[in-house]
Amino acid sequence: MSLSKEQLPSIKYESVVNSSLASPAIMMGIGLFFGVILAVAYRLLKVDEDPRIDETEEMLPGTNCGACGVPGCRAFAEELIKGTSEPSQCTVSPKDEIEEIATFLGVDAGAQRKRVARLHCAGGKAEAWQIAEYNGFDSCRAAAVVSGGGKGCSWGCLGLADCEIACDFDAIKMNSNGLPVVDPEKCTACEDCVVACPKDLFKIHPMDEHLLIQCSAPLEGDAILNLCRTACDGCSRCVADANKGMIEMVNGLPIIDYQSGITETPKATYRCPTDAIIWIDGAQFERA
Repeated sequence: MSLSKEQLPSIKYESVVNSSLASPAIMMGIGLFFGVILAVAYRLLKVDEDPRIDETEEMLPGTNCGACGVPGCRAFAEELIKGTSEPSQCTVSPKDEIEEIATFLGVDAGAQRKRVARLHCAGGKAEAWQIAEYNGFDSCRAAAVVSGGGKGCSWGCLGLADCEIACDFDAIKMNSNGLPVVDPEKCTACEDCVVACPKDLFKIHPMDEHLLIQCSAPLEGDAILNLCRTACDGCSRCVADANKGMIEMVNGLPIIDYQSGITETPKATYRCPTDAIIWIDGAQFERA
């Protein structure tokens, strides 16, 4: 049977219409099929969540700083419910709120070991020599890209306040010497300053760790003293004066073994000619 020229356009039109209707129908069918599968899987595989997680999360500060050791208050609430963390691990909540959480969960609050950010450098404007002037974006990270920032000691603090800006708790203020002053009362040990520092100078220390090395330069003798007056010159006197095994020299710098169980004593600082090692109780630097 042959078709006339007049009949061909009509057949082609009907074919196009049928194809355009079939495609959405097929997609809808596929979507419906997988939707049913997901709905069934949700009902069969659903894990009921302890309602105390929501209540515990509401009692936490909501800062999601990670100082407790887990990523966020929600995750910390889950850890508390599991019993794998103690309420005292939250360094942001005040003591009375920690006790409230412990009472709600029926657990012991635990002993809170106060931790604080410490800077492993004391080379401010008055101590470290400038060999170039940095004129650019007011940021430590930006300055570090440009020949290390202009200081003679390329391992030292650049003093452009990236750490102060990063701190959400207003715990860091730059002093007139270009060094960050950390307020131990406000510091939550969240590690934002640790991440912000392009020189990796900030470390988190428990407050009961009193010996602190304030230098990160791996040079020794005149090579480093010509760059900074408070640098460690590698003389090893602190090693000799500390209790045996407490401090050892590694690549020209004294390393304190806080985990050794050996008692810290301030006598390790007495003969340091540059104050590169200090005994510290509160804030590291003066605010002025």
